[in-house]
Amino acid sequence: MATDSFPRPIRTRRRFSALLAATALGVYLLLIIGATTSITNAATSCSTWPFCHAPVDPLSQTDLAIAWGHRIAAVVVGLLVAASTVAALLGTASGRVTAALLVGAVLYVVQVGVGAATATLGPAAIVPGLHLALGVVIFTAIVLALAWDLELATGSEDDAIESPDPIDPEPTPEGGRTLPESRLARARLTAFAYFKMMKPRLMWLLCLVAAAGMALAAGPALDAATIVATLGGGVLAIGASGTFNHVLERDVDQKMSRTADRPLATELVPVRNALLFGFFLSAASMAVFLTINTLAAALGLAAIVFYSVVYTLLLKPNTVQNTVIGGAAGALPALIGWAAVTNEIGLPALALAGVIFLWTPAHFYNLALAYKDDYARGGFPMMPVVRGETETRKHIVYYIAATLAGTVALAWITGLGALYAATVVVFGGIFLWTAVQLHFEQTEDAAFRSFHASNAFLGAVLVAILVDALVVTTPLF
Repeated sequence: MATDSFPRPIRTRRRFSALLAATALGVYLLLIIGATTSITNAATSCSTWPFCHAPVDPLSQTDLAIAWGHRIAAVVVGLLVAASTVAALLGTASGRVTAALLVGAVLYVVQVGVGAATATLGPAAIVPGLHLALGVVIFTAIVLALAWDLELATGSEDDAIESPDPIDPEPTPEGGRTLPESRLARARLTAFAYFKMMKPRLMWLLCLVAAAGMALAAGPALDAATIVATLGGGVLAIGASGTFNHVLERDVDQKMSRTADRPLATELVPVRNALLFGFFLSAASMAVFLTINTLAAALGLAAIVFYSVVYTLLLKPNTVQNTVIGGAAGALPALIGWAAVTNEIGLPALALAGVIFLWTPAHFYNLALAYKDDYARGGFPMMPVVRGETETRKHIVYYIAATLAGTVALAWITGLGALYAATVVVFGGIFLWTAVQLHFEQTEDAAFRSFHASNAFLGAVLVAILVDALVVTTPLF
């Protein structure tokens, strides 16, 4: 890699990519602060521009601090946008990267003008939401520049694969699995097999999604009975979906290293028993949900059918967009949580579901990269298999950006406070940075780091929503 590709102090393409990542995070931070300024109506505490004079009323000092923070952040981010654009113009950035940065820089100047008009003339002087919309467009332009630059710096023209070497499974007696002689040991092994079919690793995160939906709907008034019934029905629905998934993919599981030890792949659990177990969990889930309301039960059933039939049978083996469309399964718990409280589907629930839907590809594509050969053995048209690792890494950046934009929309709609804002900025930055590192390292370890960062991001954001909605009754800024 040449050391003089960009002007000093940037010099290397890797440093230029780091500058673009910092600029994208800066614009994102500005979006969060701007949304908070709008939600708290802090802009009314400062009617001058570019400086902000303290009002006479001391009760508005908090709003004044928000307004000052917004303007200081705008100056810092403006310098980052300018530095990235100048570096691209003077360096060896591609034409589309430079064009995207120029668009972002020009729109940033326009956005500053809109902000000045809002401050001096009042919010009614401009189209509602124009300032925030411009920020989202600028953020999109910077992220596109980052993704395209990373593709140019680290990508390969064709890194898709056709078919790796098949796995030769170790033979076991009678084509199945050797069971221990002790009855107690066999009982423990069988019980754990049924537990494993329920995919318990998915439960904690999906239950957090449902809990966040309930918290947004009810706030501090959320009652324990609703929590227990919703999460209990959700756990049973997840278990049913996982069990049906094990049944339907048992033959393919035998071909893949990461799934070859699953209970049905090793014939530890008979197919008939697994099906009965899945239907029992489904019925139990519906019974629990019906103690809340019929809408929650209908959404729970839709989640089971979508994951078991639509995703497992139709999407996963047939389209490269399986992970994208399949994200709807993970988004449904947000609607279930809201419906359990309100018996309807509200806009905040849809916004939360949108965040989960957009997060899913950014999350799962990392796992697909780490298990690329395994998915090819199973015949699944995952993004790294069909379109290659370079395209997959680029789409991870795309979907991280879309997820971050979704969290801004959620803050705008719900009025979540400072804890939420700080959490999405910190953990979103970590997630984006691990994705940038993945481009340069291109190892299994780097893919898993990005995968774990995605889990940490969503988990932290959901906890922040719970705390903000259940504990904090007013914005913290």
